[in-house]
Amino acid sequence: MMSHLRNHHPKKHAISFRHALAGITEGFKGEPRFQLQLLIGFLALVLGVAFQISLTEWLVLILTIFFVLVTELINTAVENVVDLVTSDTHPLAKAAKDSAAGAVLVAAVGSVIVGVIIFLPHLT
Repeated sequence: MMSHLRNHHPKKHAISFRHALAGITEGFKGEPRFQLQLLIGFLALVLGVAFQISLTEWLVLILTIFFVLVTELINTAVENVVDLVTSDTHPLAKAAKDSAAGAVLVAAVGSVIVGVIIFLPHLT
């Protein structure tokens, strides 16, 4: 077998996939913000169906929903790692948490802008 394929055994991929699903499940169970963002994303999808948005609008909407969810999962990961490393209030710990939370805020504001651009023309 070629050397570059040795580390790509299907069993390793299955294990990695299970870990990824566990991370998503943890985000869903332990993060009310993640649950809220999932609900808002679902409602946006329902509006997309109701307004029969275009293929391009669907692509932008779906990517936007996923972007917000991904940033929230990354924020959760950063918060958990910082909490694991230190229980003290440290300027770098605060900066890491604030930056990760800021990324979620930027994604959320961007998603509202995308939602307005997509849905407002259908409301008028």
